[in-house]
Amino acid sequence: MTTTLITGKGGTPHITSGDMGAMQAGIIGNGSYLLQGSDGTFPTVTMQDANHALIPVLNLVVEGRYARVTEAETATIESGITGRNRNDLVCLKYTRNGQNIETAAIAVLKGTPNTGTAADPTVPSGSIHSASGTVWIPIARIPISGITPGTPVMLIKQLPPMSKLWDSVTLTRSNQNWNVNYRTALVGKLLIVAFHAIRVGSDWNAAKEWETSPLFTLPAGLEAAFEVHCAAVSNSSIGLHGVEVQVAQHTIALRSSGKMTVSANGGWVEGCITVPLV
Repeated sequence: MTTTLITGKGGTPHITSGDMGAMQAGIIGNGSYLLQGSDGTFPTVTMQDANHALIPVLNLVVEGRYARVTEAETATIESGITGRNRNDLVCLKYTRNGQNIETAAIAVLKGTPNTGTAADPTVPSGSIHSASGTVWIPIARIPISGITPGTPVMLIKQLPPMSKLWDSVTLTRSNQNWNVNYRTALVGKLLIVAFHAIRVGSDWNAAKEWETSPLFTLPAGLEAAFEVHCAAVSNSSIGLHGVEVQVAQHTIALRSSGKMTVSANGGWVEGCITVPLV
């Protein structure tokens, strides 16, 4: 019999780590992910001193298995060599023995020193999904220049909580000459804004390309990580694509593609922009 009611009462213990791992991987994803901490932030690996990386409390989901670092611990980093560069990887090392007993621990993969640009060490192949005996999951890179370790770089993907997925954001209208209908979706560190703006009160007369007319101000606490421009459509005097939409820092604005007019008597612009957030 191959069909099993995993979470039904079976009379005997029958739920395995493989059962729960398959379910969690199906919901969360087949890869490896870092969950946010109880303070709402994603913890990072730091250097305690030249030879010890400090691994904070971590919540990890690796190929469906949930693993925790319940108390901060250190991982030993071998000293570097003057004039040579090296990358080490702080990893979660998963093991499965012959009795299918599974364990996890923090371990370090040491890179090869060289006089040029350091490369990450090769991560041994293996997959929990494929019942490998050993699987290495990189968490952070420790760049070492000579005898000096640099700031650790987090490698494992951050997975925002469901409360932050497909949330909405209220924007502030920053220009009363635009009557704007809009919808937003906040997906992790991306804010998606779709809008339809009707010009009211007075014409927008752009004397040249690259003039701006603000639409929205982002709410406090949100800021664009970098400037983004997207095409919009309009009934401007120079045609359908006479206007673009841009975001820079806290402002979403329209930008002219050339000398043109959007009339207050029925003029409109519509489009969509994805805002990468800090």
